[in-house]
Amino acid sequence: MIELKDITEFDKYINEDKVLIDFYADWCGPCRMLGTVLEEYQNEHQDIKIVRINTDKYQGLARKYKVLSIPALKIFENGKIIKEKTGLMTKEELEEFMGD
Repeated sequence: MIELKDITEFDKYINEDKVLIDFYADWCGPCRMLGTVLEEYQNEHQDIKIVRINTDKYQGLARKYKVLSIPALKIFENGKIIKEKTGLMTKEELEEFMGD
């Protein structure tokens, strides 16, 4: 998983084939639990890029993409959101969301 370190990286990531963006905050319990699920998923699906975005650090991105509650997952493909979901999910639900 990649932690967004610089806002200029964001466009590079979302304009790739397929990327999962995780909008989260450090203080959010469900976000921390989902982080564990995402790590497990990433270990099994290394072909999928997962980028985590801290909404406290990148409030502008959260507003731009209408993140009203977290955790919020958005799948981008070639710069466009193709799927999105909010809330904690199990690994099985994540696999279904990702289309595995």
